[in-house]
Amino acid sequence: MASQPAKASNASRYFFLFLIGLVMGAVLTVMALRAIQARQDPFPDSVMHVMDKQASLLKQNGEQSRCAVTDTLPRLQSLRAISNDLELAFPDEAQDQRFVGHASRLRATLNAAIAAPPADCAAQGIVTQKIGEDCKACHQDFRG
Repeated sequence: MASQPAKASNASRYFFLFLIGLVMGAVLTVMALRAIQARQDPFPDSVMHVMDKQASLLKQNGEQSRCAVTDTLPRLQSLRAISNDLELAFPDEAQDQRFVGHASRLRATLNAAIAAPPADCAAQGIVTQKIGEDCKACHQDFRG
């Protein structure tokens, strides 16, 4: 009796097909997530990120004792300019009088700070705190 040659295993083929399926699944998942992301408007998040960065830099200036008007005023002006776009960035909330009131209070705080810029760190701390309170009040009502 002659011995028959050993039959080759199909395991390597199945493993190769599994790897191809895994790679294709990952690629298709990324494509789907990118398509979903492309349909979302980045403007509202961008407005909030820029405002947060400017407020953080203002606070950081105070912590570093950089409280001269030349350090403070550009941050306040940037925050004020961006605050003009709050209703544009959040059109659904812009129909709510609470949102409009929060945005108006923030702009009033910034207008007052720009009209009489804080001259020392204590005054800057008060302005920074007031800006934070205005932001927090709106976020409590609308961020959930």
